[in-house]
Amino acid sequence: MATLLLFAQAREAAGTKRATIEGATVADVLTNAMKSFGPNFERLLPHCRVWLNGEPAEPTDPVSDSDEVA
Repeated sequence: MATLLLFAQAREAAGTKRATIEGATVADVLTNAMKSFGPNFERLLPHCRVWLNGEPAEPTDPVSDSDEVA
């Protein structure tokens, strides 16, 4: 499971700054995060930049247990 780091409004909507989320790709991690954190979090995602280990991420980028999605 990847570590999901959350900032600003995404952190507020999720109620946490960090979570461990399962997923094989960046898109999987975000989909599972939406399921966990609900509609307010889901509404924010289209306006967020997503990074994988400090680099801009694509939805299809693979994710391993040691990765951070931010």
